[in-house]
Amino acid sequence: MTRLEAILADITTVDVDVIVNAANSSLAGGGGVDGAIHRAGGPEILDDCRAIVAARGRLGTGDAVLTTAGRLPARHLIHTVGPIWGTLPEDEAIALLASAYQNSLQLAAQTTARTIAFPNISTGVYRFPKQLAAETAVGAVRSWVNDHSEAFETVTFVCFDDENLAFYRHLLP
Repeated sequence: MTRLEAILADITTVDVDVIVNAANSSLAGGGGVDGAIHRAGGPEILDDCRAIVAARGRLGTGDAVLTTAGRLPARHLIHTVGPIWGTLPEDEAIALLASAYQNSLQLAAQTTARTIAFPNISTGVYRFPKQLAAETAVGAVRSWVNDHSEAFETVTFVCFDDENLAFYRHLLP
């Protein structure tokens, strides 16, 4: 049975099998968690990302791809693109955010990973309302792990501030 947890931490320091990156569609490394992951992980990550974009083009919202984790403590890094709040109808934005979580889980399950850590996807510069993002993330992950209960030991939501942590702790037993 998969355990869901929320912690307050720097995702680049979390010791898990897979770290998920809240990436932009160009996979070029940006600000926020994306920039922090690229800086901490080193140039190998950007090299992998450039090869992916060269082969398939920009990553669509809700999609996920796997790269090296470089110098991060994880064995794998998954990049996913969350929706930008206010650019789509609300129900579509929620569905795409849920897809970002579920597609990342599906991709991670194809590795030997037993533990995975997610940032608060889309809640920074993409302005997704934090409480709604937490509800969407927990709901999407719960739904996926209910159908794949043995896929992971632990799914960790790594929160970057106390406000996000409070939303997740309220939603998780």
